[in-house]
Amino acid sequence: MSPDLHGLHHVTAIAGDPQSNLDFYAGVLGMRLVKRTVNFDDPASYHLYYGDALGRPGSLLTFFAWPGAPRGRTGTGEPTAVALAVPEGALAYWRARLEAAGVSPGAVERRFGEAQIAFADPDGMSIELVEDPGAQARAGWPDGPVPRERAIRGLHGVTLESPRLEGSAALLTGTLGFAAAGREQDRWRFRSVAGESGLRVDLVDRPEVPRGRLGAGIIHHVAWRAADDAAQRAWREILAGAGLHATDVRERVYFRSIYFHEPGGVLYEIATDAPGFTVDEAETELGSTLRLPPWLEGSRGPLEAALPALRPPVTAPAGRGGAA
Repeated sequence: MSPDLHGLHHVTAIAGDPQSNLDFYAGVLGMRLVKRTVNFDDPASYHLYYGDALGRPGSLLTFFAWPGAPRGRTGTGEPTAVALAVPEGALAYWRARLEAAGVSPGAVERRFGEAQIAFADPDGMSIELVEDPGAQARAGWPDGPVPRERAIRGLHGVTLESPRLEGSAALLTGTLGFAAAGREQDRWRFRSVAGESGLRVDLVDRPEVPRGRLGAGIIHHVAWRAADDAAQRAWREILAGAGLHATDVRERVYFRSIYFHEPGGVLYEIATDAPGFTVDEAETELGSTLRLPPWLEGSRGPLEAALPALRPPVTAPAGRGGAA
């Protein structure tokens, strides 16, 4: 029997200006900056992690910040939107908060019975806030700028545009253990059978759309949760048996990762829950200083000199309705 994937671990995208990214995700959306580190494969650039108070798996949205990066192009073979969960009844607050910050959300829509609004981040990446009945029971960031009862409660799901819908769907249901959860027009929904957050993935049939191009505002990869190292090793064998090449295990300090491409071209990752973000910082200090993996500590001076300085995020005004 295959081990369960417990929904999304994190979603990683590409940003341009790191300060604008920090101001938006921490200051406007009220997510906690839980780790300020570098891209381990490109250490001259930041890797910023946002999540709940502890950066729990399933709450994490992360960014490779490449100053001056050109805008990417959305298209097939990539994730095209990330959905974040908010408590039921929170969308009116969020519309007011976003508008006060100069962001223009779309109209409230219902998808698979869930109310949501969509908008773009500073780099043009599509974000959806979805009212999730289970969100209230999950942790947010109670000390952030958004009232606790309205705060983002982690990942809700992702949308992928696939030129090979049948292959992408077969991998989800036949290998990764997801369940089909409905169809609306050209959108098929699948749901993880285990986990508490980030359980949904939507596949959109787009065979005629050109392939996407990486750049600012584009989601780089989607990571699923493995309970531990043993489960991750088992998944590597399962993927090999399915004819998919998974990388060797990569040490990411806060988790361990393997990577592979699904049939539609999206880069998937399977990441372990442990050891987590308090492995090198106390809970109260998360995200406050630049953290480097042991193999880069000898280069701290040059790396710090090359990275742009980051000031505390500008906090958006509450907008109409305040904390209500």
